[in-house]
Amino acid sequence: MRKKLLFTLGIIVVYRVGTNVPIPGVDYRNVQTCIDNAEANSGLFGLVNMFSGGALLQITIFALGIMPYITASIILQLLTVVIPRLEALKKEGQAGTAKITQYTRYLTVALAILQGTGLVATARSGALFQGCPVASQIVPDQSIFVTVTMVITMTAGTALVMWLGELITDRGIGNGMSILMFISIAATFPSALWAIKEQGSLAGGWIEFGTVMLVGFVMVGLVVFVEQAQRRIPVQYAKRMVGRRSYGGTSTYIPLKVNQAGVIPVIFAASLLYIPALIVQFSSSTAGWATWIEANLANPGATAHIVLYFLLIVFFAFFYVAISFNPEEVADNMKKYGGFIPGIRAGRPTAEYLSYVLNRITWPGSLYLGLIALVPTMALAGFGANQNFPFGGTSILIIVGVGLETVRQIESQLQQRNYEGFLR
Repeated sequence: MRKKLLFTLGIIVVYRVGTNVPIPGVDYRNVQTCIDNAEANSGLFGLVNMFSGGALLQITIFALGIMPYITASIILQLLTVVIPRLEALKKEGQAGTAKITQYTRYLTVALAILQGTGLVATARSGALFQGCPVASQIVPDQSIFVTVTMVITMTAGTALVMWLGELITDRGIGNGMSILMFISIAATFPSALWAIKEQGSLAGGWIEFGTVMLVGFVMVGLVVFVEQAQRRIPVQYAKRMVGRRSYGGTSTYIPLKVNQAGVIPVIFAASLLYIPALIVQFSSSTAGWATWIEANLANPGATAHIVLYFLLIVFFAFFYVAISFNPEEVADNMKKYGGFIPGIRAGRPTAEYLSYVLNRITWPGSLYLGLIALVPTMALAGFGANQNFPFGGTSILIIVGVGLETVRQIESQLQQRNYEGFLR
């Protein structure tokens, strides 16, 4: 276990070094000038910048970070429900899972090329930092050769990040991609919290800093409480005789989490809301519809943005739960192995009961996601916070979820070797 932890820490160091190495063709001094410019605005790219650990706006070799892999994984998971071939591969066990993982890698590289091209085009046009006087001089040489070199470098960086995550999964403590995402988000905490302190006016900013920290701890406690909550559906397996031996007769349960969808609905909703603002930014239109989008959908504090964001989170929570948990498949598997829910007949009544319970517990889960995503935006606006604040919904959900999962991974590996435990 000591070797696995040290190996994981070594990979994390390599990853953090890569997030600070600029790619060829970028004027690093102009990039730093725009980052330090208080009037520069990068709101559209703030969420992706958070997932890359601040590497996106610095245009480093790991600028795209792990986002292409996350996007590819989500796309493959959605396509599994639609394409019968992928669904058949999923049911084949380890061999089918390996094939889907290979498809995910190919799609990750394709998305990295697409996103890298978009980032280079945005940096060349000066739209990456709105309001920065030297934003158009970030890429001095705009030749085709330099552009292709930048895209290839960022694509290779994404492939390297994907490989580092798989190394942590295979030779480290496991859950590699999630740990890299955890590190990327956690790396933005110190600078963001210190910026809150510097912007504060009460007692040198320490009162604002302490208030934000207190709110953050309360939110972490709430997220831990809800993330651990689950509805346990009891399942009884009937006894059956095979020769002289009896099998079954055991009792177990199906754990249905209150937040079954995780952080996916928040990411979906934020990405969908960014699309209209991105269209307006690249079109440079001054028409009435463009002005309305900038004033409402592109402004996190606008009422229309808040209401639409909340409704999209609730919708995607139900949508993702519906495609990720199939009550009919679970009921068929239970029936095949002689399992039943006490008081519920096997087969279709069991599937209907599971669907009913799942819909009931998804409501509080979706409302909780919406509140966690919106409360920091509204309550902490006075401290200069925005939708990319460290204690915002997306970052807290990922930090807490990955932290709990990592502790469980370490606990399970310790118990395999008869250790007393990680937290004792």
